Amino acid sequence: MPAFRPRHLCSVAAALVLTVTAPATAATAVEEASDASTAALREVMFVGNNWDGTADVIKSSGDFAKVGRINVIPDKDQRMAEINADPIRWIAFMTIRNSVGEGHDQFVDDMYSTPDGRSVVVSRPSFADVVSIDLATGRVNWRFAVSGYRADHMAVSPDGRRVAVSASTGNTVHVLDITTGKQLGSFPTGDKPHENIFTSDGTYIWNMSIGDVNTATDAPWLDWTKGNRLITVVDATTYKQVKVIDMRQRLDAIGLKDHSDAVRPAVFSPDESKLYFQVSFFNGFFEYDIATDRITRTKTLPKNPSTSDDRTTFVNDSRHHGISMKPDGSKLCVAGTMDDYATVVDRATLQEGPLVTVSKPYWATVSGDGRSCVVSESGADQVTAIDFATGRKTVSVAVGDHPQRVRLGHVSTGWTAPAP
Repeated sequence: MPAFRPRHLCSVAAALVLTVTAPATAATAVEEASDASTAALREVMFVGNNWDGTADVIKSSGDFAKVGRINVIPDKDQRMAEINADPIRWIAFMTIRNSVGEGHDQFVDDMYSTPDGRSVVVSRPSFADVVSIDLATGRVNWRFAVSGYRADHMAVSPDGRRVAVSASTGNTVHVLDITTGKQLGSFPTGDKPHENIFTSDGTYIWNMSIGDVNTATDAPWLDWTKGNRLITVVDATTYKQVKVIDMRQRLDAIGLKDHSDAVRPAVFSPDESKLYFQVSFFNGFFEYDIATDRITRTKTLPKNPSTSDDRTTFVNDSRHHGISMKPDGSKLCVAGTMDDYATVVDRATLQEGPLVTVSKPYWATVSGDGRSCVVSESGADQVTAIDFATGRKTVSVAVGDHPQRVRLGHVSTGWTAPAP
């Protein structure tokens, strides 16, 4: 994203000046403190088990073995009492259960650990909130109620100090202090905000709104009923709108008028010049050039012969949901949700590798060592690692009921899960 990077370069220059001019003793003290802090932390992966209300903690690479499990709804009785006492909230709660929840309550959509590894911050769709859970005690540190009736995807700033959360029925993104839960700002979005991404320098936030994904008006000619679906780019300091991108116009320009413009999971190239994104109903993804503001390549991935082409059978309109990129930018990993596979795609040629059979993969992320793509198999209650180099499955690890988001994070060295 070259046009958005000058502030980052200035920050780097300032940091270099400070490093050169600071007294040696101060620099040494900062370095020692940083080393001590790093040594006290262990990198892990958090796997959110949406229907369980738990998060499994697993190793971030290697055999991805289980480290522990956290209850992310320790306050469930209190929350349910509030919901049952409010008819409007009860209706909203039951609507989530019977629509996006596929008959289940949604207790964890997304999660990130705090920089000190002492807490994990979780968005809880059915409770319409974000909470911080103490990793030592399992207790709630703070709670933030989002606008509307459902919390969704989050993103954490590069410095780990801010977390952005989509309030999907409030058409709002809240930005919170990750330590205190205090709202630092918010901004309006298109209909049903979903994915959030901070740019690598922390200067901008990109939000993708997906519109109404629970209606049966899925035919291309009824696409207009799905709502106002936009990418909203805001300044991450002022939370003022910088740019709005309507992919409808970009898709129409390349003759894809029948494709949905609801941008689902997305990932930037390492230099942030390209955005790779999925849309509703489509078994594939697009490459979008940010400088020229146009879609430059389209990749259609194979269909599973066993998967119905009836759009109303796709869970929340998402035929494919989950995309990640190898840190060097050479490979993409795509979760073919309704087609029951995941595959590694060469970024230069867009040629897919082996189709790895997995059950309803709902997310794709990158291992701590950058060598593997890790997908959540929501249909099999496990996560599976796929080697970027070979495109082959290496290991699967059992987790809780309906894993969805998988995020890298940290816990204290020697951490053990709190007692239930």
